[in-house]
Amino acid sequence: MNTRAFNLVVRHRVGAVILFLLIFPLVMPYEALAINILIFGLYAVGFNLLFGYTGMLSFGHAAFFGTGSYLCGIAIVSFGWPWWAAIVLGVLASTLIGVIIGFLAIRTRGIYFSMVTLALAQIVYYAFYKAERWTGGENGLRGITVNDINVFGWHLNFVDPIIKYYVVLVFVAAALWFVSRVLNSPFGAVIEAIRENEKRTAACGYDVARAKLLVFTLSAAVCGLAGALRALHLSIVPIDSLHYLQSGQAVMMCLLGGMGTFFGPFVGAAAFLYLEDVMTTITTHWMAAVGATFMIFVLFFPRGIWGSILHWLGRDTKPNEEAGMIVEKTA
Repeated sequence: MNTRAFNLVVRHRVGAVILFLLIFPLVMPYEALAINILIFGLYAVGFNLLFGYTGMLSFGHAAFFGTGSYLCGIAIVSFGWPWWAAIVLGVLASTLIGVIIGFLAIRTRGIYFSMVTLALAQIVYYAFYKAERWTGGENGLRGITVNDINVFGWHLNFVDPIIKYYVVLVFVAAALWFVSRVLNSPFGAVIEAIRENEKRTAACGYDVARAKLLVFTLSAAVCGLAGALRALHLSIVPIDSLHYLQSGQAVMMCLLGGMGTFFGPFVGAAAFLYLEDVMTTITTHWMAAVGATFMIFVLFFPRGIWGSILHWLGRDTKPNEEAGMIVEKTA
C-alpha cells in the first residue's frame, strides 16, 4: 500500500472503518449476518479496549453485554419506554456493573484478575437467571418489539433488515468515534503504557488504579451498547447472553482479528461469525472446526488476521518503545 495513502487511512481510521461498513451488507450473504457482525464487532471493540490496549484479560465481559441487553429489553417490555431511552438505560446499567466489578477486580493481577471477573460475571448471570419475573429466567426475555423508528419526522421500518443495519451502524459509528478519541488522548497513551510496563507508568506519577478502573468502565459501557443493540435486533434476550461462553467469544474475536488494533475486532467478529455460519450448514460439529481455526491462528498467526496484514505491510509499531516514549513526553 502507498505510504501516503496508508497514513491517510490511519489518520482518519474511524472514517475509513465507517466507509467500509457502509458497503459491508453488499458483500455478505444476507443482512442478518451483517447485523450480527456489526454488533459483535462492537462488543469485541469494547473488550479490546481493556485487553488489547491495556493488557487486562477479562473472562467476564458477558456480564456487561447481557446487562445491556436485558435492561434495554426490560425497559421496552415492562415499562413501555421508547427504544432510544431503553438503549440509554442498557448502557448506564452496564456502566454501573462495570464500576462495581472493576472496583473489585483491579485489586488483582494476571490470572487472578481473569478469575475474579469470571466469578463476578457468574454472580450477575445468576441474579438475572433468578429474576424470572423480569427476565424470563431460562426462557429469556421475549416481546421486545420495535417496528417503526421516528427520526425527525421520518418513519423507518425497523423490521426491514437493511434499514435495521444502518440504524445500528449509526450507534456503532458513534461508539467507534468515542473509542478513537479515547485512544488518541493522553489517557490512551497511559493505558497502553500500563500494558507494557505498569510499574514504570506508576513511577511516572500516574494513578494506575484509577486509570484501570476508568478503562474498565468505558469497556463495559461499549459492550453494554452492543448488548442493547442486540436486544433490539433479535427482539429477545436469551439467558446465554450472560454466559461465560459469551465472554469467551469476545476473547476469540479479539485474538482472531488482532488485539491492540483498531479494526482487528471487526475482522475477528466477521471471521468467527462467517465461519460459524458456513460450518453449521455443513456439519453439526461446527464448534470443532471453529476451535481448530482458532488454534491455527494462535499458533501460527499470533498477531491475528488484521495484525498480520499490518505486519506484512511493514506498518506495525513497537508498542514497548512507543508507549514508554509517550508516557515520558506526557509526564
